[in-house]
Amino acid sequence: MKKRTVALSLLVIGALALAVAQAQVVQAQSVQTQPASPTGVQLPASQTMLPSTSTLAAAFSADRYTFNLIGFGRVGYYADTSAPGRPLLLLVSVNAAASAYEMRPLFEVYRGRRPVYVLEWPGFGGSDRPNVRYTPELMTGALLKMVDIIGQDVDVVALSLGSEFAARAALTVPQDGPRIRSLALISPTGLSEAKPPEAVTAEPQNSERLYGILSFPPLASVFYGLLTTPQVIDLFLRRSFEGPVDPGLLAYSTLSARQPGAVYAPLFFVAGLLRSPDAYAELYTKLTQPTLVLSDRDGYVNFTRLPELVQAKTNVSAVKVAPTRGLPQFEQLAQVTAALDAFWAGLK
Repeated sequence: MKKRTVALSLLVIGALALAVAQAQVVQAQSVQTQPASPTGVQLPASQTMLPSTSTLAAAFSADRYTFNLIGFGRVGYYADTSAPGRPLLLLVSVNAAASAYEMRPLFEVYRGRRPVYVLEWPGFGGSDRPNVRYTPELMTGALLKMVDIIGQDVDVVALSLGSEFAARAALTVPQDGPRIRSLALISPTGLSEAKPPEAVTAEPQNSERLYGILSFPPLASVFYGLLTTPQVIDLFLRRSFEGPVDPGLLAYSTLSARQPGAVYAPLFFVAGLLRSPDAYAELYTKLTQPTLVLSDRDGYVNFTRLPELVQAKTNVSAVKVAPTRGLPQFEQLAQVTAALDAFWAGLK
């Protein structure tokens, strides 16, 4: 099984790198300066509404918007503000085919009960996908801009690597304006076994070296397009499901991964340049907001340090959602929402 996983990973890496070589025709989309006049959701007057230039179909039925992130381009999000209350901001993971569909179950549960938003990270989903450098700081900047657009303190629910961006943003305390009130982290990265200090120090350089290899154009063309096939995406999704893979997620992930420029951001992800070398020490141990961690098992990370974090931080609690393997909102939605509702009910 390990040999099969390694071989599959090498195939995907080859596909990613070659896609970079063959996708040079894709240029960053120009940013419109005139606001659109969409109807439906009423957002703060300070919001600059931009028309979506993405041809990617909607992940679910909801109003879609974009905002301009200075130095990048358009960042997409979904919104349903038909109900009053404290806004809920849902954050997807980062992978080769990440999109708002990952948070579709939670969006459907909470829409109509409170204002709900889903942010799509730069380089993914309905956001622009230019050939630029993707960094944790870029992702965090998009999140902070989204909070500012919402205009109120928010409760955040983040998935996988999105949890690191959420924690980083929560540590950025604004002088005034809205803040992240609470964090709920679903199968977060950064809680696996502690690394030796020398490994933490060497990780950025190693990731840069790997990125240099991945972005080197002359890799075998036979692997081109492998990343976008349903078969390969299905193999990776199987490791995140206890039972059958959700067919809607598989179909939408395949569609999202085939969009022009889709290779650029995943290339940084595969190289390890979007994760923190030591998220436990750099991010999670510094949080002061009430924080809930939902997890069970995960095909890509483990949660070895979670008990240590809960013991060390009185603001952090954990709930096991079983049986699941990284995407509990698809397989144990009732458990997830019960834990979230109890967590939010206990906040002052």
